[in-house]
Amino acid sequence: MSELDVKKFNRILSIYVQLQSRNWITAQQLADRYQVSVRTIYRDIKALENAGVPIYNEQGKGYALVEGYKIPPTIFTKDEAFSFVIAEKLMQKFADKKMSFNFSSALHKMKAVLRSSEKENVALIEDQFLIFDTASNETSNEVLSVLLESIVSKTQIEILYQKPGDNKADKRLLEPIGIFYEHDYWYFMAFCYLRNDYRQFRIDRVKQIVNTAISFNREHKQLDYFLNAKKQAEVLKTTVKILAPKKSAHYFNWDRYTYGFVSEKELDDKMELTFETTTHLQYFARWFLMFAAEAEITEPLELRQIVADLLQKAIEKI
Repeated sequence: MSELDVKKFNRILSIYVQLQSRNWITAQQLADRYQVSVRTIYRDIKALENAGVPIYNEQGKGYALVEGYKIPPTIFTKDEAFSFVIAEKLMQKFADKKMSFNFSSALHKMKAVLRSSEKENVALIEDQFLIFDTASNETSNEVLSVLLESIVSKTQIEILYQKPGDNKADKRLLEPIGIFYEHDYWYFMAFCYLRNDYRQFRIDRVKQIVNTAISFNREHKQLDYFLNAKKQAEVLKTTVKILAPKKSAHYFNWDRYTYGFVSEKELDDKMELTFETTTHLQYFARWFLMFAAEAEITEPLELRQIVADLLQKAIEKI
């Protein structure tokens, strides 16, 4: 079977699932979903009919399966049916395209066995539940999918990772352990060969990812172990206070929660930003340098000195 034949077979099978999952659907809706012409959908419907699937066509409504042909409906409560809609919307916004597509495909199969009354309820609410775009939801294509595949198969991944302030991305060879969502961003924990230690990586900073298909035998602890260790480490926090003009304070909105942002308050014509950071002060200082011309560190003195030293080294290289 050629790749084209496989694609056609999968589309026809998916159309069958669509017919199972809703009472009526038009040829135009199917054409839009599968990005083919309406004439192609007509041919696909004919193929299903030739295979013995009894399809009913009504002007103005579209296509439906003849009543009684569908597999017996599974009994879900109304709330359970609504949860399908919410889950699908969340996946569309917070997962990568491949994972979102796969989830939608699986969900259509679940919808196929809903009772007619619940299908109508789900159809009504689908267009009334929206999640708007957020700045943090920029998950690269297939990163989550590749990570999950690698975690399950215990295979190494190779990524290009770009940290804030770096001009180019670093290549890292990793053994991924788990994925988590925190402070509006996706992260994953992995053993890093470059650092010979465990590190967490923010997924939107992954510029490229490849599953090497090379197995690893190292036994890693569960993700919870690393997250709990991280929480315990957060007890050792450093309080940082930054003073910035009101007109410039918005610069610090970028990535500030990563560095432990707690609060801000007005002081005359300035804003005082408070951080409780667990980040090494060297890293915090490098982040602060991006806004140094517009603000000053009032505490701790150690951080002020680190920033001054970094600036001095930069001046010496000019």
